[in-house]
Amino acid sequence: MRARRARDRLMGVLALLAALVVLVPLVDLVVMVVIRSLPALSLSLFTSPTQGAAGGLENAILGTLLLVGLAMAISVPVGVAGGVYLGEFARKGRLAGAVRFSADVLTGVPSIVLGYFGYVLMVVDLGWGFSALAGAVTLAIMAVPYIVRSTQMSLDRVDPALREASLALGAGLGTTVARVTLRAARPGIVTGILIALSVALGETAPLLYTAGWSSYPPAPHLLHAPVGYLTYVVWTFINEPMASAQHLAYAAALLLMLLVLGVNVLVRRLVSRAGRSELPIR
Repeated sequence: MRARRARDRLMGVLALLAALVVLVPLVDLVVMVVIRSLPALSLSLFTSPTQGAAGGLENAILGTLLLVGLAMAISVPVGVAGGVYLGEFARKGRLAGAVRFSADVLTGVPSIVLGYFGYVLMVVDLGWGFSALAGAVTLAIMAVPYIVRSTQMSLDRVDPALREASLALGAGLGTTVARVTLRAARPGIVTGILIALSVALGETAPLLYTAGWSSYPPAPHLLHAPVGYLTYVVWTFINEPMASAQHLAYAAALLLMLLVLGVNVLVRRLVSRAGRSELPIR
């Protein structure tokens, strides 16, 4: 008993140290970003566009929301459908293996390579030019593998008894997937979508090749019109010698962190509330 208690205390201390190793740099990063962004925080930050290395972030905020919104609108249906195909309809076979392999490979491809691919295919060959659609499609290509694999793994964890009960009651496979297994796997699927969303929000390299940059709010058309985005401000302005430009970069970084945090909290609350409001399966 003494040896077991000693091992328990040792593991507790190691777990606490591991938590501190993660939390201390995170807290330090957040505090640094907040403090250094304070001089730039004002109403004009949200209502005026970027002017050179000064001004506000209206154009970058609207452009980021447009790019990420389009990317999620493209990648979520495709990714969930691919994950359902792998998890429910094609657990084995060459095609399923090829889809899994492709998803795994895409998650490891450097984002700048995908950006160059998007530049050659969409900006040059298709003639879209630097545009919101070219940037959104590139971000969607990056996001789809995360959604596919998270959907498949979430469906794999669903209790087989739920499927068997639904099929035994006369429901078809499509009905079983739509009304039983997808509902049971929803938390894991949402987690994968949030990871993909966070990846899309934090990317700069692929957008440099596809979305370009603009100091004006996004145009009403999606082609032949560059757009601004927050990660460009962080990447570019942080190296400027002017203090005002650096403060603007830290403000953009703070907005990105708040966007990720806000989306995570909102979506998880909605999923939790929907799960509590559903009637039990009978």
